[in-house]
Amino acid sequence: MAKYLLLKHYRGAPKGVNDVPMESWTPQEITDHIQYMNDFAARLESTGEFVDGQALAPEGAWVRYDGEGRPPVTDGPFAETKDLIAGWMIIDVDGWDRAVELAGELSAAPGAGGKPIHEWLEVRPFLTHAPNVTD
Repeated sequence: MAKYLLLKHYRGAPKGVNDVPMESWTPQEITDHIQYMNDFAARLESTGEFVDGQALAPEGAWVRYDGEGRPPVTDGPFAETKDLIAGWMIIDVDGWDRAVELAGELSAAPGAGGKPIHEWLEVRPFLTHAPNVTD
């Protein structure tokens, strides 16, 4: 088994598909979308493939080390909206192909009009060993 992080981005759907932003959805469309996500997680939990997942609020801050006792907190650098992370899910599956299969299914969550949103998801394997360093 291998762990993968599925990152949901605020990129929206490709043009011409179901690219209606969530803030324009009806309350029922939002409820249906969240229910799809919960049902997806419950199904993976029953197969032992679900580890964890959370939706994220759009607000946040950037923090970095800037000397002892002085971590600056800013609302930038200003990432483009498409780069902001909407949420994440960790899965523990047999390999890359299964991770991609599940990400594709998760991308079909309903949006406006109950149609799949074709959302982009980033699939990232967990680092299982330290990278090799050569001189």
